[in-house]
Amino acid sequence: MARARRFETVELAEGEAIRRAQRGDSAAFERIYRLHSRRVYSLCLRMVGNPAEAEDLAQEAFLQLFRKIHTFRGESAFSTWLHRLVVNVVLMRLRKKAVPESSLEELTEPDEESGGPRRDVGEPDTVLTGSIDRVNLQRAVDQLPPGYKMVFVLHDVQGYEHNEIARLMGCSIGNSKSQLHKARMRLRELLQETERERARQERQAKSEAAGNAPADAK
Repeated sequence: MARARRFETVELAEGEAIRRAQRGDSAAFERIYRLHSRRVYSLCLRMVGNPAEAEDLAQEAFLQLFRKIHTFRGESAFSTWLHRLVVNVVLMRLRKKAVPESSLEELTEPDEESGGPRRDVGEPDTVLTGSIDRVNLQRAVDQLPPGYKMVFVLHDVQGYEHNEIARLMGCSIGNSKSQLHKARMRLRELLQETERERARQERQAKSEAAGNAPADAK
């Protein structure tokens, strides 16, 4: 009987597993964990860039889920609701972790250095949406300051709107747009540096190959 019950729980559809978990069924919660653990970990990893920290955050997110699953009312898809819960867990960790309270405003002040016409900094950056080596892009994202990185990941990777980001991060919509603009500008610089370094290494390799060629081949 126990074996049959366990098999039944494993095969539960997500909706039924959620309802049972809300009533305190630990086996149903385990089913939810299996359904979403990989996605939750991947989201944490994209936001913090560190596998060990992402694993820790994923565990914290599921602890929060265990405590709060009874508040899920089905007004949105469960995956959407869980996604927001995870983002909030990561944001809370980053706020506690390192960034001084003043840094958010410092990082997101409107960029007034240029005298050119003002552009809508919330619009897509065509330079960053072309064909870019994903590995180099991820490395560049990992080098962004925490505030820049968070807005870039939320907007350009996760698809949040600026009003949602402002609500999540406790800043204005204008600050969110400005921070995204600065993140994209810094990413562009980092990617250009990577490209220049790659070109330099290629020239050096060709030069060394030419220098090592047999005399009769020259």
